[in-house]
Amino acid sequence: MQRGQALTVTPNAVAELIRQASFAGTPGLMHIDLVEDSCASGWLYIRLRPGDCAGIPIARADGVTIFAPSNQIGLLKGLCLSYYGDLSGGGFLINAPDGYESSSCGSGFRSSLKN
Repeated sequence: MQRGQALTVTPNAVAELIRQASFAGTPGLMHIDLVEDSCASGWLYIRLRPGDCAGIPIARADGVTIFAPSNQIGLLKGLCLSYYGDLSGGGFLINAPDGYESSSCGSGFRSSLKN
């Protein structure tokens, strides 16, 4: 894992990001951003795309640089991106820090602080 960055990335996630970026023709460049759910219940879900998508670099690990929109850096700070794979497929998961809860699918999070 790469620590001290806006986003922590596990080795399995790095390997899959490198594979996806290369397949898309943008070796070593991936973009992450957060998308709000359509139910307005506070969930934010990760979206990964190849390339830099005019973002700023927030993490670098073993040959891949991850870019994000500058206005989402604060939301990404403290999150950990991981990847799982099995015979039925695979997917990226986000592990949220204290004060947040993870969605049941693992690709989203929201604040668990009560107002």
